[in-house]
Amino acid sequence: MVWISLVMLYGILKGVREILKKKALGRNTVMEVLLMYTILSFLILLPTAPKAGGLTAGQYGAIFIKSFIIFLAWLCSFHALSIMPVSLYGILDMSRILFSTLLGILVIREKLTVPVAVGLVLVCAGLYALSGLKKREKEESTVVEKIAEEPQHATEELTRDQIVWGRITSSTAGVVILAFLSAFFNAVSGTMDKVLMKGMNETQLQFWYMLFLVLLYVGYTILMRTKIRLKGMFTNPYVWLLSVAFIIADRALFIANRDPASRVTIMTLLKQSGVICTIIGGRIFFREKHIKYKLCCAAVVIAGIVIAVIPFS
Repeated sequence: MVWISLVMLYGILKGVREILKKKALGRNTVMEVLLMYTILSFLILLPTAPKAGGLTAGQYGAIFIKSFIIFLAWLCSFHALSIMPVSLYGILDMSRILFSTLLGILVIREKLTVPVAVGLVLVCAGLYALSGLKKREKEESTVVEKIAEEPQHATEELTRDQIVWGRITSSTAGVVILAFLSAFFNAVSGTMDKVLMKGMNETQLQFWYMLFLVLLYVGYTILMRTKIRLKGMFTNPYVWLLSVAFIIADRALFIANRDPASRVTIMTLLKQSGVICTIIGGRIFFREKHIKYKLCCAAVVIAGIVIAVIPFS
């Protein structure tokens, strides 16, 4: 089915985006990347503005809520990813499956079929198998943290933004919690997509969603008095690539959500196909360790996805 292919495309690009985020964060601070990322993405969508009108006040409000949820999700994910190995983050991010499945059943009233249940169990098993890897990743995470701190401390003194997030990411537990919070917020946003697309098209949702995100990050930057190096932002090629990949992936996902046959529970499983990209990319670009073990865990997760999707093929 078309919607399955579109969600698979989103999943693959999602994995590619995690690698691009990690590379971008090696050159700029979290807020520099986030600000440039959202502004560039919105500029790409600007030509669609004439087709984005016609919504009600309630719909604009709902889109703003979605934007605020993603605003929080990206703050958590980017700060976690600036510290954590990209391969490990990619697998922890799959915990959103649990949240999305629960939301799909409770909010949209989707039924939990046997294949989906089996697939969910396998996905959870793959995530649980990673629990023994945390200690072995600690040394690797410390190395990555030192590298990630370099661009963040390039300014003469720490800003309020850096002090707040520095305290949160100073412990392994704090970083892991950020990764799980990001997964939860993304699951809520994914459920909202399915609901919102019943009353609007993908152009309307994507345009206003990105406009509100730009306003939120600009407001946050001003409120937290974050120092932004404009020159470094515009010369970071990974941010440009990240924006293009993001727009393509989100458009594919919104179109898939418009299909009445698509289901949040299945879509959430399909999105996790990108974990292979993060694991392989972590090895190639960042020389991360324990790749074979992570691939085995990912194989269990992918098996769960296949089992869940077969009835819809």
